[in-house]
Amino acid sequence: MLKFDRKKHRDSLLLGLYEGMLKPRMIEEKMLLLLRQGKISKWFSGIGQEAISTGVTLALEDDEYILPMHRNLGVFTCRNIPLNRLFAQFQGTMGGFSKGRERSFHFGSQEHKIVGMISHLGPQMGVADGIALAHKLKEEAKVTVVFTGDGGASEGDFHESINVAAVWDLPVIFVVENNGYGLSTPVNQQFRFNNFIDKGIGYGIEAVKIDGNNILEVYDTVKKLAESIREKPRPILLECITFRMRGHEEASGVKYVPKELIEEWGKKDPLINYEKYLLDEAVLTEEIINEYRIKIKKEIEEGLELAFAEPKIIPDTEAEYNDLFAPFDNIAVGNIEGSSTNKRMIDAISDALRESMRKHPNLVLMGQDIAEYGGVFKITEGFVSEFGTDRVRNTPLCESAIVGTGLGLSIKGMKAMVEMQFADFVTEGFNQIVNNLAKIHWRWGQNADVVVRMPTGAGVGAGPFHSQSNEAWFFHTPGLKILYPAFPADAKGLLNAAFNDPNPVMFFEHKALYRSVSGNVPDDYYSIEIGKANLVKSGTQIAIITYGYGVHWALEVLEKYPEISASVLDLRTLLPFDKEAIIEVVKKTGKVIVLHEDTLIGGIGGEIASFINENCFNYLDAPVVRCASLDTPVPFSLELEKNFLPKNRFETRLKELWEY
Repeated sequence: MLKFDRKKHRDSLLLGLYEGMLKPRMIEEKMLLLLRQGKISKWFSGIGQEAISTGVTLALEDDEYILPMHRNLGVFTCRNIPLNRLFAQFQGTMGGFSKGRERSFHFGSQEHKIVGMISHLGPQMGVADGIALAHKLKEEAKVTVVFTGDGGASEGDFHESINVAAVWDLPVIFVVENNGYGLSTPVNQQFRFNNFIDKGIGYGIEAVKIDGNNILEVYDTVKKLAESIREKPRPILLECITFRMRGHEEASGVKYVPKELIEEWGKKDPLINYEKYLLDEAVLTEEIINEYRIKIKKEIEEGLELAFAEPKIIPDTEAEYNDLFAPFDNIAVGNIEGSSTNKRMIDAISDALRESMRKHPNLVLMGQDIAEYGGVFKITEGFVSEFGTDRVRNTPLCESAIVGTGLGLSIKGMKAMVEMQFADFVTEGFNQIVNNLAKIHWRWGQNADVVVRMPTGAGVGAGPFHSQSNEAWFFHTPGLKILYPAFPADAKGLLNAAFNDPNPVMFFEHKALYRSVSGNVPDDYYSIEIGKANLVKSGTQIAIITYGYGVHWALEVLEKYPEISASVLDLRTLLPFDKEAIIEVVKKTGKVIVLHEDTLIGGIGGEIASFINENCFNYLDAPVVRCASLDTPVPFSLELEKNFLPKNRFETRLKELWEY
């Protein structure tokens, strides 16, 4: 039996908590019936855990964000999401929140201040950091709550997100639903500590353990913690001890769970125990219970009727593409006709950052060592003195949490830049980029206003972990934009455009070009249209399609062969690439060589060559040639690196194509 303490709560509150648990329980019972009837496809049950979702949600203010998981149906119902829309979401119809593109609880709603999960579980904790950071920067006395399970808490995002929140004193409650199992793996096979609160001291934060089946304890604890956090922003780890009474999802069952455990926890059912307590206290009567059940049943049946009446989705390919990105007036702006100054690539990038920080007061820069130190390449040197440490933020080595933080800032209407110290290190934040940033607008209409800057490339003898060209990793991911300038003026204009664009942008900067390439850069603010290539050199015999350092290799080699009349097309934007410009230059020349620094197999050149073959075959006078780096990691030795890079091979292939 659970022991309840009503304190000085009014009957109306006690009854509200009861109804808050009863509704998700009755919905679940209906869903399990529909599952057996084959009317829904899958279900993740939270039966026995309703006290956590209900208590947490009702303890918060309605405009405070919650980031729930599979077993938090009570979060959605306590935020009064219309059941017909919720059921339509479960059924994958247009009346849901994601137009049939996502299942069950993988959605969010700005109206209800709910940010849905992705299947990887942990990344939502970093997003909570970003929402909390936005509250703090805007001086809003709000708290953000994010859920994780005992299984998901083994992911690196758990550590990274709590560590960032601790270092930055972010107003977040990290709720760990410790229900005994991660799918079929018991907790004693997941971790060696006794309780999650043992972790609090390691992060230097408060940690509280409560009975997650006791609705009053959950409500009172969260209410108290939230009030304290609003007064003094900081993260708190809240461990809720509970038990999963059904399978991870219904198909998996619970045969791996000892029967005595199910029997023991069955006696701790949060709804049954609380109902008995309220009856004993004469707060609740059988008549009131019956009234609640009739009302909720009617709401469920009406919601199901509306949801089941919805027609099956008729696929619309154009709509699928259109929803990848938030609308953006993608035009060049600003003054490029005024005065200009000869600048290095690194200075042009720094100028763009500074100008965009002035233009967008809601823009926050985040990265390792970017504040007082100015970054390892000194691009943000002096920024702290103008913009302060709130907007120019040193980060721990927590790339995943910081990219998630950028998304959280965007959810709160802000802009974020995340600097990867080297492009190679983006692997630590890869999941956030390809599964969270890239998909979120297509999933439920939430844009990700995040620019990820990536110092990239070889040529400086930095070896295999500081020299990779990894743009192709992201080229394959719908929902991202990829920019890769080769000249200082383009770097400034494209970076300004990236910050104007409300969608996720991967911005590659070749570090070997930082101080080796100079050019005239307009002094005033301007941007360059994303998706437009630049014809750097015009010729009639061969088209060289390239980007980044490849542009400079091509121009340098062509100086040695004035007899070769070649066009050099600098893509500048890799995703989406400029199809019209490619077609035009192929028609003009008839011969094409695609050059890039990345390795050959799986590189972007293969896609460009395929596009040309499919769309320009009748204009070709020779097979499309690709030239790229060796299909090996990048070596450290300068001699080996020179052999690895394609420049010398490009000269040979160019002459062969010219003579073809």
